[in-house]
Amino acid sequence: MSITAERKAELIVEFATSEGDTGSPEVQVAILSERITNLTDHLKTHKKDFHSRRGLLMMVGQRRRLLDYLKAKAVKRYEDLIGRLKLRR
Repeated sequence: MSITAERKAELIVEFATSEGDTGSPEVQVAILSERITNLTDHLKTHKKDFHSRRGLLMMVGQRRRLLDYLKAKAVKRYEDLIGRLKLRR
């Protein structure tokens, strides 16, 4: 259900804005998107897992706040990120 350390490292390398970057909004959104995808797959098979559903909603809200922050600070970076992650907005 959670992402592996190797997958997380791949996401950090792919979305980092500079060498050694692990905390930029782009990296955080990419990791959250991966976790959201995994949890969505889990909830398709375990429909009554309401505790995990609450965690999913919290992660979606966190990702939305990070995207709003990035959009307010740098619109170009925001547009590039949602294009790379294939998010709707």
